Amino acid sequence: MNATAPIHVVVWGENRHEKINAAVQKIYPDGMHETIAAGVRSLLGDSATVATHVLDEPEHGLSEEVLASTDVLLWWGHIAHDDVDDVVVERIHRHVLEGMGILVLHSGHHSKIFRRLMGTTCSLRWRNDGDRELVWTVAPRHPITDGIPQPLIVPGQEMYGEFFDIPEPDELVFISSFSGGEVFRSGVTYSRGFGRVFYFSPGDEAYPVYHDRGIQRVLANGIRWARPTLPRESYLVTPNYAREDFDRPRRWNGAGFEDWTTGEPIPAE
Repeated sequence: MNATAPIHVVVWGENRHEKINAAVQKIYPDGMHETIAAGVRSLLGDSATVATHVLDEPEHGLSEEVLASTDVLLWWGHIAHDDVDDVVVERIHRHVLEGMGILVLHSGHHSKIFRRLMGTTCSLRWRNDGDRELVWTVAPRHPITDGIPQPLIVPGQEMYGEFFDIPEPDELVFISSFSGGEVFRSGVTYSRGFGRVFYFSPGDEAYPVYHDRGIQRVLANGIRWARPTLPRESYLVTPNYAREDFDRPRRWNGAGFEDWTTGEPIPAE
């Protein structure tokens, strides 16, 4: 895959709160998905194309054609997790296994796709009292933390607290503390198949979190980190090997296998 090619990003939003809640409409008049997209678009510039899709589109805007051309998917959902078609969830899951990156945001922890990827309930403790959240970097050399203040201050936010029922993360990137004393693993990464997963919790719909430049930078960094570096590959198909494949000395030359002694190419099955 050409590392200089634009990253094809899709920001997916449930887009339900914005239709029924006047306070959310005031904060996000064009929808949370559009605010998120605008923020990362301004930071990624010409290095990315950023599209948006929402729940009420046919196939939720996530057809096979859309996902096949998506490098990184951002997912925000809250009150309509059960309205997401299981067929679309399985489609996203397959594309992640084949190399598509995914960023799951805030209440997306209870989305069907995140729970499918994690294999756990993904439940947590919560309290919505407008707490101040301090997002602490605990992996300062991780690329997702590049340019992020220490701590990143979110003046008002829904509290998410432990225990967070997720598998042990591959990398713990951020831990948040709240004015009520709680702590939370607010930024974690995983590998699933050939794809990369980043969960980042700040972003309740009742607060202007996605207008914050620091939050936008975390998401832009996450997109760069999660983008696939190799062409999409089927994770579900494994080749058969005969005994003679291992009896014949061979080596990898960057494009295929060749005979170790003669240098002759060994045809792929």
